[in-house]
Amino acid sequence: MRIAFLTAPEGVEQVELTEPWKAVKDAGHEPVLVSTAPGEIQAFDHLDKADTFPVDEVVGNTSADSFDALVLPGGVANPDFLRTDEKAVAFVKGFFEQGRPVAAICHAPWTLVEADVLRDRVLTSWPSLRTDIRNAGGTWVDEQVKVCGNGPNTLVTSRKPDDLKAFCEAFLDVFGQRTG
Repeated sequence: MRIAFLTAPEGVEQVELTEPWKAVKDAGHEPVLVSTAPGEIQAFDHLDKADTFPVDEVVGNTSADSFDALVLPGGVANPDFLRTDEKAVAFVKGFFEQGRPVAAICHAPWTLVEADVLRDRVLTSWPSLRTDIRNAGGTWVDEQVKVCGNGPNTLVTSRKPDDLKAFCEAFLDVFGQRTG
């Protein structure tokens, strides 16, 4: 299973990238780092620069049909940048249009708000996104992890780094149903 991890060139919360990445690899799947520009991305540990990671594919040169699922890591700057990039938003929207599962943590649902894919969905996020999610037609809940749907277009969301274990378990279960 090929799983896209979409990030901006800088601003992704490192642990929200590396922990799900490791979970995907440990489950025998292929994680692929997709960004809006080639080269490397700069991850952050909250507001401090952390490690860099090589980009595997550029969002303008690939599409949702090249992947089985999508993971959207958070960090405040990461989804705020992605939501302003038309190609990144179209890439995300493509997963929903093709019925492929998506997982998003922390501030990542901002990109989903921009892609207009939250209407009639129940999800969680970092609490400050609550109003944005409601304004986009979604229902916000304060839960460690929320799985919305049980077939095509299943969305898995989580609130914060402390929820990563539950988040990874939930999205791997949902992604596994796609191939099972």
